[in-house]
Amino acid sequence: MPKSLRSHLLIAGRRLRDPNFFQSVVLILEHNQDGAMGVVLNCPTRNKVVDVLASYVEIPDRGDLIFRGGPVELQALFVLHSFDGLRNDDNEVLPGLFLGAGPDDFRSILDQLADDHDNVRFRMFLGCAGWGPRQLERELRRKDWMVLPARLEHVFTSDVYSLWERAVSEYQELNPAVPGGISNPQWN
Repeated sequence: MPKSLRSHLLIAGRRLRDPNFFQSVVLILEHNQDGAMGVVLNCPTRNKVVDVLASYVEIPDRGDLIFRGGPVELQALFVLHSFDGLRNDDNEVLPGLFLGAGPDDFRSILDQLADDHDNVRFRMFLGCAGWGPRQLERELRRKDWMVLPARLEHVFTSDVYSLWERAVSEYQELNPAVPGGISNPQWN
């Protein structure tokens, strides 16, 4: 396992019953000696981005929903985007994926969305998931989470409701219970 889990997915284990994280997939945005922070990728709310931001900017209604990023800082809005014009290498989470930070980034993202809504890829999250120093490491030792390198397809999937099942399947393919796999499924 890498020293830092930044740009990795945490996939909730089957025994993790915390209602905040049951069958969740979390993208880790920061992980260091002070703790970890991420956003839940598969928990959309019923609130549309266009409705929530209507008093700030007029944008086309593409049906984009705001996601519940986690149980921490519920008043904070986070945005993940892939806009080339807003590149900030300090906020690059994955190659080509950036974390919007601050009102200037939000304004630029919204302006881009208003100008070119067909080619804009972004996700907005209300709140985040957070872990104190060594808390995540304890949860990993308890097998509460499976870890998988993240890809843009995980973040921008059109079917967020099956993301957990697909991530678990991908994890199992990369980490088979029996080394070398089982050649005959009837042996199970």
